[in-house]
Amino acid sequence: MSVKDAAIKSIKDLPESATWEEIEEKIRFLAAIDKGLEDIRKGRVIPHEEVKKSLGKWISK
Repeated sequence: MSVKDAAIKSIKDLPESATWEEIEEKIRFLAAIDKGLEDIRKGRVIPHEEVKKSLGKWISK
């Protein structure tokens, strides 16, 4: 499914009462998911244990 088709389907799935802001939020949400999946495919990730260590240091300050 193309990005355009996915956007159209997502908008069609929203209720008739959806506002411009709700439509924009839905599209931005889907774009963020798509970007995250692309990052995973390209190996642009941080191992879970490394994130836990970093957060632990940050939270304890």
